[in-house]
Amino acid sequence: MASKNDPFQFQEFDEAGDLLEANRDATTISIDDEDVKPKQSTATGFSTEADTEDPLANDDQAELLSGQKKSPSFWSFEYYQRFFDIETHHVKERIIGSMMPWPRKNFINVYLRRNPDLYGPFWICTTLVFATAISGNISNFLAHQGDRDYKYTPEFRKVTIAATIIFSYAWLVPLAVWGFLLWRNNKMVNLVSYAFMEIVCVYGYSLSIYIPAVVLWILPFNWLSWCTIVVALCLSGSVLVLTFWPAVRDDHPRVMIAFLSVIVLLNILLAVGCKTYFFTIPGNKTVKPTNSTT
Repeated sequence: MASKNDPFQFQEFDEAGDLLEANRDATTISIDDEDVKPKQSTATGFSTEADTEDPLANDDQAELLSGQKKSPSFWSFEYYQRFFDIETHHVKERIIGSMMPWPRKNFINVYLRRNPDLYGPFWICTTLVFATAISGNISNFLAHQGDRDYKYTPEFRKVTIAATIIFSYAWLVPLAVWGFLLWRNNKMVNLVSYAFMEIVCVYGYSLSIYIPAVVLWILPFNWLSWCTIVVALCLSGSVLVLTFWPAVRDDHPRVMIAFLSVIVLLNILLAVGCKTYFFTIPGNKTVKPTNSTT
């Protein structure tokens, strides 16, 4: 038995009974009913706390609890916002992966993992545009250095032309590839399919190898320029072929060869076309004065 002087022993107080007798209409709360709370009456015209909750927040919470979050529309800003939400180390890994192709290593499965981004492709294309235009102007200036009859004039139109060529290649070619693969998937069964944004991401990162190559084209060594073109074509083309090979591997051999050949050919046309247009030194045309005789 516990001692009478135990301070932790429960004791009954007479004052509690007296208070209950005096206020019989008072509201009492039992500690056993944890979920029951006293309801407070509100004046007419005023809403309670539950009525003032944000309905949009309730909708978002209901979507999260049900696991059926509504996807944003294709024409909304939120749809493209998620493609720019990417960590810096992921961008670095994808750039390195686009420069170092390995056999049986699919760029989409290894680096994208169904999470494509537009941050890397956008800045790679933008950097390549300015690198091509600026390097072309510098190469033209160095080629005519020491020529007194030559007057250097910056060609700003090269920026617009480079942007048109590079961004058209980075968007229109993936659109054609995506449409072709979608058409072949309707014709045949069990073919690997890629989303349009995944194809855009692959093509965008495959252009990263051309940025250092374009800078080297400034040097007045024609053999060095063509060597860098060959190296860049091999690395970039290998990434594209290894990525799209599983998509047409089970297709007809002629279709597979034609599809991969077109991918490689367009890549060659881009590199050789930029080298020929932006880095071809124009001939120096001089006009000799004519002596007029009377």
